[in-house]
Amino acid sequence: MYAALNKFLSKFFKKSTIFKYGFNLSPMYKRSTGKIIYVSDDLLNVKVKIPVSYKNKNYVGSIFGGSLFSATDPIYMIQLINILGNDYVVWDKSSSIKFIKPVYEDGFIDFIFSTDEIEEIKKRVEVEKKIDLIKELEIVSKDKSTVFTKIDKTIYIADKTYYKNRRKNT
Repeated sequence: MYAALNKFLSKFFKKSTIFKYGFNLSPMYKRSTGKIIYVSDDLLNVKVKIPVSYKNKNYVGSIFGGSLFSATDPIYMIQLINILGNDYVVWDKSSSIKFIKPVYEDGFIDFIFSTDEIEEIKKRVEVEKKIDLIKELEIVSKDKSTVFTKIDKTIYIADKTYYKNRRKNT
């Protein structure tokens, strides 16, 4: 459903606009309490804010760990789907989170890919047919002086033809 809606809306809006408002209006993402505050036109940079609110405070008044974790969940995957295009299959494979300090203020996350990194992904997939990409990110304070959490995300990326053939043979 989301992919079809994205395809239709791309006739009228930039991908970055669809990405930002699509996430922010999506019921599944709204529940995380994360809010996308910036998306670059090339989709290589996405910034998320997790504001402290009554919706995400835990028993001790800090942001609930599940809100922190879920606000990071689909971003890299959807970024890559849109950046790489239809010749690739992209899935979130695994994630781990390390809580470093309780979050009593708004948290911020930068999801960044470089153009060199995208080219390297394409080259690796061309040779290996499927790869696991590990990305590290941090949830930090507004001025980036405090790190609240560290998250490792493993993203599966495959050549679409390889992926379809592999599925047929299993």
